[in-house]
Amino acid sequence: MIITRKELEKREAGLLAPYAVKSMQSMGRRFKEHEESNRMCFQKDKERIIHCKAFRRLDKKTQVFVAGSGDHFRTRLTHSLEVAQISRDLARRLGLNEDLCETIALAHDLGHPPFGHGGEEALNEIMRKHGMHFEHNEQSQRIVEILEKSYPDFNGLNLTKEVLDGLIKHQTAFDQSGKKFEVFPHLESQVVNIADEIAYTNHDIDDGLRSEMIKISQLAKFELWEKAYKLAWKKHGTNIPNDVLIPRIISSMMSLMIADLCENSEENLKHDKMILSFSPKMKKMIKKIREFLFKNFYLNPKIMKIVIQGKLMIKKLFEFYLKNPNYLSKTYKTKLDLVVAIKDYIAGMTDSFLIQEYEKLIIKKK
Repeated sequence: MIITRKELEKREAGLLAPYAVKSMQSMGRRFKEHEESNRMCFQKDKERIIHCKAFRRLDKKTQVFVAGSGDHFRTRLTHSLEVAQISRDLARRLGLNEDLCETIALAHDLGHPPFGHGGEEALNEIMRKHGMHFEHNEQSQRIVEILEKSYPDFNGLNLTKEVLDGLIKHQTAFDQSGKKFEVFPHLESQVVNIADEIAYTNHDIDDGLRSEMIKISQLAKFELWEKAYKLAWKKHGTNIPNDVLIPRIISSMMSLMIADLCENSEENLKHDKMILSFSPKMKKMIKKIREFLFKNFYLNPKIMKIVIQGKLMIKKLFEFYLKNPNYLSKTYKTKLDLVVAIKDYIAGMTDSFLIQEYEKLIIKKK
């Protein structure tokens, strides 16, 4: 038996909470398209994102470590997949639209430049000199609305308005452009925002321990880590090696954060507060661990050295393209057009391609 889109939409509407976004009620797309007979709108969006070029490039972009630094460190792609998995889990528990949450999660970092947040800072500094700015959430939306070119009738991926709204509203502790974000348009976008925080808090601890830049003994003083340790110990015992124990503790931390979020958000929703949030106690525990990671991991001299090198390469390469626009594939009528084109080009680069271009155009030409 083949289940049609309309049957899927009816099933979804009957299953989801009253405040969830329903596929059949989507505000649609900018460009009118023929409706699929067997795929719901957000499912279609998700598949377009997975198959786009910008999504594949995330595999070679920095999360914390430069892509290629180690086989088991997170990249921007594996981070996005973890955010998508947590988003689906949260959506299922809260009665929200899983497809919409997963789609926003998979696309939320498409606009990240090479070398992570250091790369974002470098591009923002350059663009401000030209009266503009760079912010990766806006760049993600630009990619899916304009830069991806896979369809004959429109530029971009022609995603639904709900997905586009979720992308531009996305904001975490790392988004330091100073931009004031509007109120989240729907609860699904809030889910992704929080899933992002859960993902990077936990996987950065894992990568920090794996790199030996932070130690288990340093984490033992944090209440959230200790709660997770006791939970893992109760379930698995302590007679297991660290390379097995650490993932179990981190898994328990994620479980504690997810459970707290769902319980606290359920209370909010009962009182017509359309806000998803951790409890005050959980927020405090997470904040302490985040402060520790900033000081001892993200600002570690080994990490900062790479960040500084990446920023320098981006700035020098940007200057080179400004002086030598013939190295880009198009002819530009104004300097403003050229600046935006260079920004788009460099933001889309992988770590390895940027290094390759830098060595070819800057180092070898000296």
